[in-house]
Amino acid sequence: MILANRSAVAIVSALLAIVGVIPQAFAQSAPAKPDGKPAVIVMDDERIKLAEIKLHEARPASIARRLIVPGTIVPDAGRVAHVSVKLSGTVSELRKNIGDDVTKDEILAVLESREVADAKSEYLAARLSNELQQDLTARDKSLWEGRAVPEQQYIKSRNAAAQTVMRFGIARQKLMALGVMDNEIAALPQAPDGTLRSQNVRAPISGRVAERKVEPGTAVGRDNLETELFVIVDLSQVWIELSVSPTDLPLVKEGQPVDIALRGIAEAGAGKIMFVSPLLDKETRAARVVASAPNADGRWRPGSFVTAGIAVERRDVPVAVPFTAVQTVDGRKAVFVRTSEGFEKRDVALGRRDGPLVEIASGLSAGETVATTNTFSLKAELSKPGDED
Repeated sequence: MILANRSAVAIVSALLAIVGVIPQAFAQSAPAKPDGKPAVIVMDDERIKLAEIKLHEARPASIARRLIVPGTIVPDAGRVAHVSVKLSGTVSELRKNIGDDVTKDEILAVLESREVADAKSEYLAARLSNELQQDLTARDKSLWEGRAVPEQQYIKSRNAAAQTVMRFGIARQKLMALGVMDNEIAALPQAPDGTLRSQNVRAPISGRVAERKVEPGTAVGRDNLETELFVIVDLSQVWIELSVSPTDLPLVKEGQPVDIALRGIAEAGAGKIMFVSPLLDKETRAARVVASAPNADGRWRPGSFVTAGIAVERRDVPVAVPFTAVQTVDGRKAVFVRTSEGFEKRDVALGRRDGPLVEIASGLSAGETVATTNTFSLKAELSKPGDED
């Protein structure tokens, strides 16, 4: 009877194998461990690619001990420009609006001003007077050299030429003080009369228009009128204002690297401390520390609260891997090591963590390759019941 039952079981098992009912995972698993779980997950290169599992070689690394402090993103004070007018006038044209990108010296607005019209007219008159006097002086010099006129007449003409040069220079400097550029001054003699009262307002830096404070037709300038037209901010570089307690302040030095993390952004940023205040805040009793960070992609928005890790100590470790390679299996930390057959679960002891890297104190050697992404699928494969279940 027992022999008959065993024969029946064998026949049924053979039939199931023929029709493919036996799960593929079991067919590809290595011999089971005593607890019924596979020691090696068999996967070839094609299956690894389909599972989107990335590999990383364990290698030596420099691991830092970091001081974690709160911070706030603020604009770089040297990259903020308040565009103000230097004369009285009326806004006749606005060429840029809030949110627009601008380049240095690009025209933002056009003003109409009697003050700039007077200054341009004065310049043109001084220019013409100077040209005429220079011609007269050149003629008197020629006549004096030919003994046709007395020396006194030539000296008088030369002094008049020097005065016209001085008045011409003063008129030009007045235009430059009002914000008229060199190329605009050079083009004044050929400019139409209707443009003499117009003054271009240009961007002093490249960046983005953060504020626009006037509308077309607004009177601007002196006498309690609005003088600031735009605020331009260049956010390609930002500051991170950190608050450091007095007890931690001795560990912080200018030039130290800083890692920046913001909730909602998986990828951390990097910066460098540029200023450590010698004074403590009267209310919080904390010191102001400023770090600078690149922001070419614009992900660090001023006003955002961040967490900053200041690297206060560095230590070289023989083995480190990305922290994403570590899983918890049966209450123990483990990594999945690439073998010729697939992946082998390896229990490890972790050391110090530094951002995306973690030290492997034991259980892994430098040069071995581990899985760093989608390792949860490998963990799930281990959790399947073995042949004995």
